[in-house]
Amino acid sequence: MADTTLNPGAELERLVDIMRKLRAEGGCPWDREQDLRSLRPYLLEEAFEVLEEMDRVAYGGSWRTFCEELGDLLFQIVFHAQLASELGEFSLADVAKAIGDKLVSRHPHVFGDGQRMEGAEQVLDNWAKLKAAEKKRKTGREGSVLDGVPVAAPALMRAERLTEKASRIGFDWPDVASVRAKLTEELGELDEAIAANDRDAIEHELGDVLFSLANLARFVGAPAEDALRMAIRRFTARFQHIESALRAEGVALGDATLEHMERHWQEAKAREKALPSPTWVPRAPVTTLRLGVADLPAQRAFWDALAPRLGWITRRAPADQALYEDGGILIAFEAAGTPTTGLRLALTAPSPAAVERLPGILAEIPGSRLIQHQAGRLTFQDPAGLVWEYTTSVE
Repeated sequence: MADTTLNPGAELERLVDIMRKLRAEGGCPWDREQDLRSLRPYLLEEAFEVLEEMDRVAYGGSWRTFCEELGDLLFQIVFHAQLASELGEFSLADVAKAIGDKLVSRHPHVFGDGQRMEGAEQVLDNWAKLKAAEKKRKTGREGSVLDGVPVAAPALMRAERLTEKASRIGFDWPDVASVRAKLTEELGELDEAIAANDRDAIEHELGDVLFSLANLARFVGAPAEDALRMAIRRFTARFQHIESALRAEGVALGDATLEHMERHWQEAKAREKALPSPTWVPRAPVTTLRLGVADLPAQRAFWDALAPRLGWITRRAPADQALYEDGGILIAFEAAGTPTTGLRLALTAPSPAAVERLPGILAEIPGSRLIQHQAGRLTFQDPAGLVWEYTTSVE
């Protein structure tokens, strides 16, 4: 839950003061050594971590973790503003004022006496005109409609943003059917280049196909960069399922036939269909459950094999932890501290069929003990001696 007693201005001022002390004489040696060049990779890393947490929230992940990552990104902004302040260039207050002034000037329909806007499209068209007028006042020229899309941005995202900007002055396809027809045309040209085995032509036509796909993504409202990232997420989960299944069968990675691996791939796809679909509707924050274990390697080996079979995500973790997320709870097994004992933990299964499949799955994974199995409810013990109840009706 959000802490409504916090004052945003006061907390931001506290963060600015912390940054100032870190950079001051007697502050942190590492922070004092940084400059704009050295901070570049950290800014990119934090931005991508925010994006990763946004994806997790889409699958019911933790809003609290998302909050923490936004804080890390905000710290980068405060850091850069402090560097500029030390040189007498600008402060964080200047940064906030500049964006505040820009938002007010570009929303005359909200903050001024501008005409009422009918829908988002009209707002975007007016935004582009106001932006061009601002640039002309500052530089003496309007510049290009395509200005403002970073060259270093991911290519799929950049393609989509460029076509979006061009569309604001009417340079666009009339409907989605036309965009889809263009994609078909480009695929045909790619086929011809592949048949001719012309490497340069293949690269050229493949680029056109990808550009057309990005444009199609814009038309159907499914950003290409997001769609591809989610596809990568699915591929990773399915492939990790194959790896876990092969280990459970005692088949060495690399020794399985394609048909064997394909069977496990289809199992993973079928399991996905039984799980709730991802949604961007806000959900309750994920609860983090921290459990101490005496033998973390054994616990990790067991849950690395079981988690993907349950449709869970295995998260990156430090050496003294093992992290698993099912969308409603983040389970953290920790080597440090006193081992957890005497707990009976209840987990929600996506369907009765998932419960019925679990005994066969557990039989393939060393270290578990089946305690009880009845309709819609199963109880088992993991290598750490923790008792888990897997049921479709957790009370």
